[in-house]
Amino acid sequence: MFGRKRKASEFDTPYTCTAALTKGAPETKLSMFVMGLGSFVHGQRIKGLLYLAAEAAYIVFMIMTGLHCLYMLGSLGTVEQQEYWDEAQQVYLYTQGDQSITILLYGVATIFVTLLMVYIWRGSLKSAYKAECLAKQGKHVNTFAEDLKSLLDENLHKLLMTPPLFFIFALTVLPLAFMICMAFTNYSLIDNHLVLFDWVGLDNFKTLFDSSSVLGSTFWSVLIWTIVWAFFATFSNYICGMILSLIINRKETKAKGFWRFCFVLSCAVPMFVSLLIMRTMLQPEGAVNVLLRNIGLIGPDASLPFFTDPTWARVTVIVINIWVGVPYTLLQLTGVLQNIPAELYEAAKVDGANAFQSFFKITLPYMLYVTTPYLISTFTGNVNNFNVIYLLSGGDPVTNLSSTAGSTDLLVTWLYKLTVDKQYYNVGAVIGILTFVILAVGALFTYRNSKSYKEEGGF
Repeated sequence: MFGRKRKASEFDTPYTCTAALTKGAPETKLSMFVMGLGSFVHGQRIKGLLYLAAEAAYIVFMIMTGLHCLYMLGSLGTVEQQEYWDEAQQVYLYTQGDQSITILLYGVATIFVTLLMVYIWRGSLKSAYKAECLAKQGKHVNTFAEDLKSLLDENLHKLLMTPPLFFIFALTVLPLAFMICMAFTNYSLIDNHLVLFDWVGLDNFKTLFDSSSVLGSTFWSVLIWTIVWAFFATFSNYICGMILSLIINRKETKAKGFWRFCFVLSCAVPMFVSLLIMRTMLQPEGAVNVLLRNIGLIGPDASLPFFTDPTWARVTVIVINIWVGVPYTLLQLTGVLQNIPAELYEAAKVDGANAFQSFFKITLPYMLYVTTPYLISTFTGNVNNFNVIYLLSGGDPVTNLSSTAGSTDLLVTWLYKLTVDKQYYNVGAVIGILTFVILAVGALFTYRNSKSYKEEGGF
């Protein structure tokens, strides 16, 4: 009635490289060396020729450039640029030397091209084995035109995902790998290592973690302030935005739309414009200090040290960040509050709960449940909040002249100064790696231990 049961061998064959190498016909196994051979033999001639063309292009590339790039990657160059005086032209001329930065970039790019070629090689082997299996079973083997047509049907995901993946690897993964490699070199202005530099292993990491060195002590102080800043910048915005949203969403509050408009109006002004205006107003001779002098709150020659005293500067950037960030939090939490079921509050009121009990048992847990991912992303964004710090204080004030960072510098602004101003690219790369690791581990750990992740859809 139901027919016979199929044997295990009759099920669809997994088209893997291992199966191709162990069970494939000779032409399939030879596809290891002559890419596309198996596909060509089994009727997929255009596909086979394309695989063969890719292999030939890779071999030519490696012979012409690739092998040299990989060889030079080990030393990063040894020939220095030479300067000599040309008597005929009465000018200094320079002989071409090795450029370590170019060697490193080309070497990393060659490794990525090789990895891409390995992926194509695997595809060639699996395609050859699939064509062989289909031919043995008497099934239809797709032509090249049918393969192209399938990209608009069952393989549409491959067509749509290939361009984004290409740009992600070319514009994100490759520069990231290049930066990581740079962290293990002495590429910096120190000892004039900007043209020709070498691998130094973990020396940069040791220097940065050595609290007795200038860079080490600066790193730890900047790291501590970055965490303090991110904590206060995140939760001060969240708490103030929560209070505003609760007050505006009360039934007794009139003209709710007007009050939301007043607070959200600052979002219409570009942030950098607002920050530059506030920076100008808070200068020693800015509008705020002049106004305080005129009304007699400070002396005629005095001024509040908004950006000249370390403590004042840190408090100032946190307070101004509240003014800049609260409107966004207000919008987020307003939407959350409007989605809390009214039946919960009615049931709590029937049970005799007061306003504070309703808030801590219903409102706050619901808000934290929904907005935990938002809090994590906001904390991460504040760790990398370059705009607020750089446009307001520029990282100042600098209290230690031997240090490369100011009192309000975050890791990201310090990294900018080290690379752009000081040209310490190796140390900047180390800071970038450490910032990424700290944020990635912290964000993943926090999110995976939150109710938003553990009880998804359970509230």
